[in-house]
Amino acid sequence: MDRISPGSRTPILAPTRRTALKIGGGLAAGAVLGFPAIVRAQSDAIRIGHLTPRTGFLGALGDYAVLGIQMAAEEINAAGGVLGRRIEVISEDSINPDTAATKAQRMLDRDGAQVLMGEISSASALAISQTAARNKRVFLSTGARSDTLRGRSCNRYMFSIDIPNTMMVNAVGSALLRDGMVKGKGFYTLTADYVFGHDLRRAAKTFFDRNGGMLIGDELVATDVTDFSPYLLKIRQVRPDIVCSNLAGNQVTNLIKQYAEYGLKAPIVGFNLNTADAWAAGSGNLSGIWPTVWYHTLDVPASKAFVATFTKKHGKPPENHAWIEYISLKILAQAMAETKSTDSEALIAYFEKGAEFDILKARKARFRDWDHQLIQEAYPFSVKAKGADKWDLMELGTVVPAPDVAMETLYPTREQNPCSL
Repeated sequence: MDRISPGSRTPILAPTRRTALKIGGGLAAGAVLGFPAIVRAQSDAIRIGHLTPRTGFLGALGDYAVLGIQMAAEEINAAGGVLGRRIEVISEDSINPDTAATKAQRMLDRDGAQVLMGEISSASALAISQTAARNKRVFLSTGARSDTLRGRSCNRYMFSIDIPNTMMVNAVGSALLRDGMVKGKGFYTLTADYVFGHDLRRAAKTFFDRNGGMLIGDELVATDVTDFSPYLLKIRQVRPDIVCSNLAGNQVTNLIKQYAEYGLKAPIVGFNLNTADAWAAGSGNLSGIWPTVWYHTLDVPASKAFVATFTKKHGKPPENHAWIEYISLKILAQAMAETKSTDSEALIAYFEKGAEFDILKARKARFRDWDHQLIQEAYPFSVKAKGADKWDLMELGTVVPAPDVAMETLYPTREQNPCSL
């Protein structure tokens, strides 16, 4: 099967049988001499196996993820690489959990990847994490948000970059509490029917129960649903105070557009939204309060510089998955440079000791040693008036936690989300 390396349009062709025999003989000879089989023709590149959805309901987000990690690799290589070696990112479409696991194993075995990275789907991230654990290789889970990945399904080889579901709920919840939109209110939720959505619904219900809100209806929505008419008709009958989206990817876009077309009166809010989905919804359709891990108008000099470079290169601002893949590869490069190693055990020890990373926000981030979650700031946002610039639909709210509050405040605790590494 042909592969295309990021940044190149030249396919890397599968070897012919004769070539394969030559390669096989060379590897066998290397094994006799004591060299590890993984050397793959003595390549000096540090290879990163990168998996992200490029098709399906998360495909638009995955496209930005590839642009972000490519840009980071180009910058790292232009500055001399890591340990004097070039970073080579091998990006492929993860498609679904089974395919993601198969491709992850192939990247380790065939391509000589030292580290696995990527994902947006929590289900696929879980499958990759299990492959990583079996092979004792680090996996940086960049965009998956399920609490479960940080809790009962955690493992010592997986490190989570994106904010978890509980923090997204708490980020939006703080704004809803401020506006008197929780206590005594009836919520109707639409939930993605896979591990991420189920997890998000649990976090949302915990928040409602703790703050006097009531979950009066919930619908599980298959990930291939595009027509929300049946659900919207139910909402019209039930007449909740607030409708809440626990969906992901382009399903959020479809829901928002159809909700506006139906003219329903209840405000709609959400505990998950990515910038590309908001852009696709368009001015005049999106409303309510939503969470974000990063937005391109963030007033931080390093963030502004990243946005300017990305926009000049691609003719559009970076989406949050472009940002998170960019900073994730920079985090990995820092760890390799400071440990002077690509060995997974050395990287794990470095991440667990509390090293800090500049992630283009006001405060630096660090991993917790007990669940491998990157601790960082987040933001609630509201929607600007109709007619706003198509790339700038959202108004960032006050950072959470507040600058004088410990960043761990809004994250799941050990008691809430036990993890055994």
